[in-house]
Amino acid sequence: MKIVVVSDTHMPRMAKALPPRLLSELANADLILHAGDWTSSDVYRELSRFAPVKGVAGNNDGETIVKKLGFKKIVKAGGKRIGLVHGHLPYSSKKAEQNAALSFEAGQVDAIVFGHSHVPFLKEQNGILLFNPGSATAKRKQPQYSFGIMSITEGELKARHIFYDNKV
Repeated sequence: MKIVVVSDTHMPRMAKALPPRLLSELANADLILHAGDWTSSDVYRELSRFAPVKGVAGNNDGETIVKKLGFKKIVKAGGKRIGLVHGHLPYSSKKAEQNAALSFEAGQVDAIVFGHSHVPFLKEQNGILLFNPGSATAKRKQPQYSFGIMSITEGELKARHIFYDNKV
């Protein structure tokens, strides 16, 4: 199973269209996860053209997106439970990865996908894979744009980043 993971697209302010590098991976995705800060429902519709989309709202998303998606959920995929949060809650004074880790109880999930910081992050902590794909459209101070690929093969969950220089 191939899961394409994105966050912090901030469209259309940060990009008018999804980057070509991302589009090439979406073409054969089985599932798409978005960890918030869509800023437009158009992003959901665009991603849905490729595969089923599961996502949560972020701190820059309006009321419509918040009502539709909420701030936290558990997605079941390939026999795994993936927690999905943006990373700005519940403790806004902590780092996004700390907020994400605190969002789910021990044993509740196998992995947590989050965003908010725009900083790619991949670490196993207490048996849970923590994964921030970075941003495909708003790299901030990062050297490159990024998104993620999670794969579930024979019950094993793996994650990796895809980095690239140009979003157009």
